[in-house]
Amino acid sequence: MVKVLEHLGCHVDFPKAQTCCGQPMWNNGFHDDAKDLAKRMIEVFEDSEYVVTPSGSCCAMIRDYYEEMFEDDPQWHDRAKKMAAKTYEFVEFLFKVLKVDLKAMGVKWQGRVTYHYSCHLRGIGITDEAVQLMQQIQGLEYHPMEKMDQCCGFGGTFAMKYPEISGAMVADKVTDIAATRATTVISNDAGCTMNISGACRRQEHSVEFKSLAEVIAEGLDLMDVSL
Repeated sequence: MVKVLEHLGCHVDFPKAQTCCGQPMWNNGFHDDAKDLAKRMIEVFEDSEYVVTPSGSCCAMIRDYYEEMFEDDPQWHDRAKKMAAKTYEFVEFLFKVLKVDLKAMGVKWQGRVTYHYSCHLRGIGITDEAVQLMQQIQGLEYHPMEKMDQCCGFGGTFAMKYPEISGAMVADKVTDIAATRATTVISNDAGCTMNISGACRRQEHSVEFKSLAEVIAEGLDLMDVSL
């Protein structure tokens, strides 16, 4: 992601002081701990013009819940609102802010792919932006899943609290992936990727997983793909 953004002319700062956005604690009821982490995030990125994350899940946490966290604290509420307003998921940032044209940039990447549309992207208003960008890449053959927008069953602690339901959901996802005959699955959320790739491995369905950031970086010869 950093390589692509720098290639597009962005000055990228990667603060070493950043930690978790606080979502695991917030989702499990440890709201004071989540607030401490949110304050740290707000302070670390306060001087940044934009905050870009490869995770739709983290982006949704900041955009959907940071203001709510501090609704009774006027000082932090204003700072949280500013943080939320400048935070973008990577694909969203390319599409809505930088307005990139990958075809015009000469991005080339050979392969038959399908795409997992993670649940958290809906929460931040992302629809088919990733698909539109994929269709701008020369050589990339996109084949949609039958139930592309169906949850993979991860949902953070949902997978641990309801393992049978979660397992059935991800099994459906593996079936849908196999039906596309894709050799690569593009998934832009780490939690979904971990869950689905593990299920594919256990069901002995051989397929590679990449984020769109990786595909674009490889398509621009910004990465050593032999590693």
